[in-house]
Amino acid sequence: MRILLFLATNLAVILVASFTLRLLGVDSYLAQQGIDYGSLLAFAAVFGFAGAFISLLISKPMAKWSTGAKVIEKPRTPAERWLMETVADLAKNAGIGMPEVAIFPASQSNAFATGWNKNDSLVAVSEGLLERFNKDEIRAVLGHEIGHVANGDMVTLTLIQGVVNTFVIFASRVVGSFVDRVVFKNEEGHGIGFFVVSIIAEIVLGILASTIVFWFSRRREFRADIAGAQLAGRGAMINALARLKKESEVPDQMPDTLQAFGINRGARHGLASLFMTHPPLEDRIRALQDAKL
Repeated sequence: MRILLFLATNLAVILVASFTLRLLGVDSYLAQQGIDYGSLLAFAAVFGFAGAFISLLISKPMAKWSTGAKVIEKPRTPAERWLMETVADLAKNAGIGMPEVAIFPASQSNAFATGWNKNDSLVAVSEGLLERFNKDEIRAVLGHEIGHVANGDMVTLTLIQGVVNTFVIFASRVVGSFVDRVVFKNEEGHGIGFFVVSIIAEIVLGILASTIVFWFSRRREFRADIAGAQLAGRGAMINALARLKKESEVPDQMPDTLQAFGINRGARHGLASLFMTHPPLEDRIRALQDAKL
């Protein structure tokens, strides 16, 4: 979930920035004497990394707003008190600051963590997960999410996204300029062809380049599983993954989009597998069984 929210926010920030810069005439200024590739690359890097870091900084409020997560300020029930105490214990053992703890309304078993640094994070679980998982399994899920925070996955993701944004901004303007010159025969400045094509190219390239981020996400899931096993026990982590696998195989138990830990029902193949944020559950269980903790 944190990956999908981050990517959606990042794409929105980049597109808004692109429209704003076009209105301010920045693109036209860069192309007054033809494309200056050095200036364009510097421009792309500045706004590419800025967009990624803005997305990181607003990741917590965006996650709360989009999921309807309610932060537990003062526990009102024994379950909330146990949840707060468990997160505090896991965070201490992981060497990070106490995260905000939230519950969001969803019947599916789901959880996520986000935040711009290790000491200012958010860990949230769904109502469905709290209802169906036992305490050991919930602790393992929380350990997995805290593992993402302790491993600095969001910051590393932001740096990768900054590089991806730089490529997308640079390449989309090169494509737009080429089409404007060759197809629309515009020899002076940039015409409407450049602006339309570069926006379309920015969206298409942004989606294609996101496969790099998804690949990174899949690799980090294995590390987070190991962190969950170290914090809550290998058996509990394997049991939690096995329960998720069982639920994902029940028709209509989970929707086809967002799943527990961001999992999509069933393994995908071919090009579709490039857009998976998480590895197949059977692969994660096997890797955890073979891992040396």
